[in-house]
Amino acid sequence: MRSILLAALLLTTLTTPATADRATGRGHEPGNGPERNQVAATDAPLATATARGDNWPDANPGYPRRTQLRAYPEDPTDKAVKLGLAPYHSLAPRLNDLQRRSDRVSVEVVGRSTAGRDLYLVTLTAPEAPAETRRQDAWREKIENDPVAARRDILLRAAYKAPVWVNANIHGDEWEGTDGALRVIEDLALTPSAAPFLRRHRVYFTLSANPDGRVAGTRANGAGFDLNRDFVTNSQPESRALRDVVKRIQPLLVLDEHGYVANTLIEPTTPPHGQNYDFDLYIRHGYAGGLRMEKAVRALGHPEAAKPEIPFRDYEPGVWDGWAPIYTAQYSMYHGAVSYTVEVPARVNRGEYQALPETELRRRSAINTDVVEATVRSALDYVRDNRTSMLDNQIELFRRGLFGEPQRPAPDGIVPGFGPEDRYTTTFPRAYVIPVGAGQRSGAAAARLVDHLVAHDVRVVRAERPFTLAGRDHPAGSYVVDMHQPKRALANALLEAGRDISDRVDVMYDISGWSHGLLWGATVEAAVSGGLDVRGRPVAAASPTGSVEAPPGSDLALTPRDGKDAAAVNDLLARGVELRRADDGTIVVPASARAAATDASDRHGARFTAATAAPTRPLPRPVVAGAVAADELKALRDMGFEVRPVSTATLNAGADLAGVNVLLVSSGLRHDQLVPAARAAVDAFLTRGGVVTRGATGARFATDTALLPVRPVAGREDANGVVSVVDGVGVQDHSFVYAPHWFTDLGGEVRALQRYGGLVAGHWASRPDGTGGQSEAAGQAAVVAGRSPRGGEAVLFGTEPLFRDHPKGLYWQVADAIYRTAR
Repeated sequence: MRSILLAALLLTTLTTPATADRATGRGHEPGNGPERNQVAATDAPLATATARGDNWPDANPGYPRRTQLRAYPEDPTDKAVKLGLAPYHSLAPRLNDLQRRSDRVSVEVVGRSTAGRDLYLVTLTAPEAPAETRRQDAWREKIENDPVAARRDILLRAAYKAPVWVNANIHGDEWEGTDGALRVIEDLALTPSAAPFLRRHRVYFTLSANPDGRVAGTRANGAGFDLNRDFVTNSQPESRALRDVVKRIQPLLVLDEHGYVANTLIEPTTPPHGQNYDFDLYIRHGYAGGLRMEKAVRALGHPEAAKPEIPFRDYEPGVWDGWAPIYTAQYSMYHGAVSYTVEVPARVNRGEYQALPETELRRRSAINTDVVEATVRSALDYVRDNRTSMLDNQIELFRRGLFGEPQRPAPDGIVPGFGPEDRYTTTFPRAYVIPVGAGQRSGAAAARLVDHLVAHDVRVVRAERPFTLAGRDHPAGSYVVDMHQPKRALANALLEAGRDISDRVDVMYDISGWSHGLLWGATVEAAVSGGLDVRGRPVAAASPTGSVEAPPGSDLALTPRDGKDAAAVNDLLARGVELRRADDGTIVVPASARAAATDASDRHGARFTAATAAPTRPLPRPVVAGAVAADELKALRDMGFEVRPVSTATLNAGADLAGVNVLLVSSGLRHDQLVPAARAAVDAFLTRGGVVTRGATGARFATDTALLPVRPVAGREDANGVVSVVDGVGVQDHSFVYAPHWFTDLGGEVRALQRYGGLVAGHWASRPDGTGGQSEAAGQAAVVAGRSPRGGEAVLFGTEPLFRDHPKGLYWQVADAIYRTAR
């Protein structure tokens, strides 16, 4: 009884005056007079918006947090206008008005899009004094960092405001999530009956996660990236902002609103389910909450949404899987959320946007907006009704991680239909070590990986003295990821090799393999078991890695092992330094450029040593004509290459190849579709310039131009994942494939730079006729190089070294190919 009274007392003392009045019976009941939130602070000034990005304010101002959002000029070309939906330029005025009218609504700018548009985080909660907000923040930290105490804390369990996050419009041409969210925001902000709910909950909305795509009517953002594939890479400012939101708020439930799947789709997913999840803590609420949303959507009475589809219940394994953490919902689960992707039913984008009458488009958009609103409202109701159980599960998730307990496989029948096909588990190692010194392949890559882990709320320690772990000695300064930590599942999902699931399901929705541990260029060692006794300091940022290790007066050498090394080379070339390239790929810098090399080392983290290899030829500054996709263009420019985008269309329109010394072909260029003048220009280039190709488009270009005497062979089109490869001198390493190719019948002086080993992680099955599988590729050439009969040097990739800006440890291979072929 004493504990109950104490909890009640705390509830009273932590509330604002208005909430305290309500608790003692002196507030306004609905219908008894004006609700305070409807008239509050109409004259209060609003702070000026600033884009915080990754940096949250140290001082906690409590709630509301009013921000005067900057207004954007009216844009009649905004694609949302035709649909009768909110154009982006209307959002700031609408939110500014709501902040003036209600003290339950706060808006913060949490970043900016690629094109510079503000990203809004809208928070709905009852007003909080700074002391109360600090208490809420302390409880959130306690849930993650001291889950045993959190479970026992009666005050926390009674008064912690359950956080819910709704993410809208991450695909720009799936608009209605924003508009359905606006309805709920306005209701929570202004309706008297919503006040009690907001005293026990916080509801967060990222109102348009992709404003550039919303305005342009494109799935991708302004840089051409699919943001809902970017969560473990975070190559884009929008996905970095969303990552920081989910870290900060630690939601119990997440909705990611999308479109369009006929009838409406509501997760949970089909198997395979990510093997690092504590799925037993997810599936009960995941399935029950999905059923609740399904009921709400059906109740709308729209024929288009009469039979919502729940993939877990209605689809075959692999059709809509939850394997990769690249998506908003699947990534959020690693931060303790019960997460859903929702797909509204009536298509209004792409072909339909162009072909259907405006009246029909608006009718469909109205239905979709209703569906978004229904799913959000029913999800909030579900959290309200199951708050304690969901909170206990989040606490338990972090407790298991902190104490290093094994997963507890969910039993058959935990929910209807759950069986062996749903059971995916893993064994967590005791720790990962990212060594420094002689045992580290690339210091720059190691530093990048450490910083990335820390940004994802993975805890990393830097050893203060040498240590031994699992029989291996490591020097002081090495980085250790102790897998006894709350978010160990996320750490493992990022660092582990993964697994080959080709024999478990027939098809997968998207990529099935990824590994920062194998593909980001750093040496990463897993200690499977054993004690961990490492004295160290928590890492906030990795230590600098650049160095110049050669006596004064000697030439310097840089062995490219990372994209950062390529950036250093291109930096020196841009300064006019005369570099030379050895046969083994080493870049030689003259002693006279030592100061420039020192500066490039500091800037890019590159390691220069004393030159020993004999330089064979000058290295010109490459100018690349790139028929490439958006992800490849970004990677090339990040490495400092001058890239001039080209395509069949631009070359046919007269694009000039003068001044270009390398042509990179992977997307959008067909030799057989060039007009005679453009074809002649390309053929003339092939006699003097170098060529690098990748994938199906590159293989066809190489065949059509008789670039090298080889025969490209296409693997199964949806095969993807992490593969082992053997380079030309027998060194085993790893690469990434998506729709892989290999090369046979190597003629002349063509040589294999890499050959396929086997699939390490992912999905690579044979076609129904038995062709295109991983066994057929084993031992075949994955990357080849040689002099073209046309005159220039060529390198052909059957792998995907720049895929989605993800396998960063492979970028140097493309850089080396460019340097190899540049003349």
